[in-house]
Amino acid sequence: MSFTIIGLTGPTGAGKTTVLHVLEGMGAAVLDCDAIYHDLTTSSQPMRQELARRFGSDIYDAQGVLQRKVLGAKVFDDPGALEELNAITHRYIHMEIQHRLEQAREDGKSVAVVDAIALIESGLADICQITVAVVAGPETRTKRIMARDGIDEVYARKRVEAQKPVSFFQSHCQYTLHNDGDDPGQLEQQATALFDHILHR
Repeated sequence: MSFTIIGLTGPTGAGKTTVLHVLEGMGAAVLDCDAIYHDLTTSSQPMRQELARRFGSDIYDAQGVLQRKVLGAKVFDDPGALEELNAITHRYIHMEIQHRLEQAREDGKSVAVVDAIALIESGLADICQITVAVVAGPETRTKRIMARDGIDEVYARKRVEAQKPVSFFQSHCQYTLHNDGDDPGQLEQQATALFDHILHR
């Protein structure tokens, strides 16, 4: 049986979650890289030790929980440190994704979707047969993440500006879903039509 791996990417607030629900409804195994990273920060002793060696044991609290803000402060203004952090975490995420893809295949799934904001930069796009970007304009995304995360406009804009532009995602992916409307149902329809076309062509 054929096994298709779809890579899904796009900036925060563009609507990837809606698209993931569509794929899940079509029977795809969903691999959320952000959730996998969260899992690994508690479950992977080798990754935890490597992060502590490089960034200091104070990145964990007394209970051993990763302090994302402490770690973030250490890499925020240091591109070299951020690159090292990404190199460490991406390596463990890759290994876990390969493991979960094998599992999905053994479970009889014919489609798996890898959801990652850094799909292109991390090299994960290379293991996907199909890559899809979900994009929306900066204004739309700013409003959405203010509503979603309960943050003010200044912070929301900073988060939007810190990410790659829409053109980056479009130029690196085979397909693009545009989601500037207010109706999530429209995105669901677009996504359903696209994946019907991709998976049954």
